[in-house]
Amino acid sequence: MSMTNLTPSADTADSGEAGHPFHITKEEERRLRLQGARAVPSPVIGQATSFDEYARQLMIPPAVMDLARKAADLRLSAWEVEAMRKHLAPAESDEHMGLLRRILRRKYDQDSSHPPYIRVACTGRGDFDDLATEHGHLDSLDDTEGDIGSPVVLEIWPAQHYSPIHSHGHTSGIVFCLAGQLDVMLYDSLKWDATKLGLVTLTPGQCAWLTKETYAVHRVFCPMDGGDGSTGPGFMNSTDEFGASFHVYLNPDETAVLHEDGESYNRDVFDYIREDDHRRDKFQTHSDLSWSVLRRVLSSTPLT
Repeated sequence: MSMTNLTPSADTADSGEAGHPFHITKEEERRLRLQGARAVPSPVIGQATSFDEYARQLMIPPAVMDLARKAADLRLSAWEVEAMRKHLAPAESDEHMGLLRRILRRKYDQDSSHPPYIRVACTGRGDFDDLATEHGHLDSLDDTEGDIGSPVVLEIWPAQHYSPIHSHGHTSGIVFCLAGQLDVMLYDSLKWDATKLGLVTLTPGQCAWLTKETYAVHRVFCPMDGGDGSTGPGFMNSTDEFGASFHVYLNPDETAVLHEDGESYNRDVFDYIREDDHRRDKFQTHSDLSWSVLRRVLSSTPLT
């Protein structure tokens, strides 16, 4: 099992120049981390260790706190993490490529405007489930139909990979860190030049949260060691390092909060800002893989 290291992104290079993924200098990063640490309500849910932190978490909506409490004991087991590393590791040939690395390559070929990450649906099917049988990881698949808008999703973030700026519309939810480390930048609106509200770091057991009114727009980045080169469009991780997060998204009718204003209204479609031309676009929330398939693949992976 390789050691976990943190590596500066282009944003925090010694030159101090702004770069991917957040387009901020080192001094701006310090300021935004301080803003995130002081924001009210707190952008991060975790075990409060001070009166101030308790008071800032007290202002978090009860529906979101309930989701966080239900997820509080979730963790990936040591063997699941190690098996994921095996399937994320670079391969010398296509024949020896792990399932997760294979999916990353497929997604990269479809869109290299930002480094790809993997969405694993905890219900339904994923777009790349068939790769598990096509390349010999499993003998057969079940008959579960694919879908979009899974209310619970596992996301796997290879080191130095990140999401575009995106909005979760009218949903309420949490981003719960399961493994590794994740940085989350919060924005005041869905625009390329939107004001940055704060930068927070999640470690296992902590979670960020969102509602339509608060912290609905963000970008997620895994700051761990991704190998040679700086992150950005066209970057592909060359290590087995990764972060993982558990996401829950509740639609407005599931939280008794209903109003329509033209934004994406439920978890079937999220709006985002394209990395190449900075235009607003829509992402139908198909998942890449299903948890039932991934767990069967992980459990059959030799770890020695």
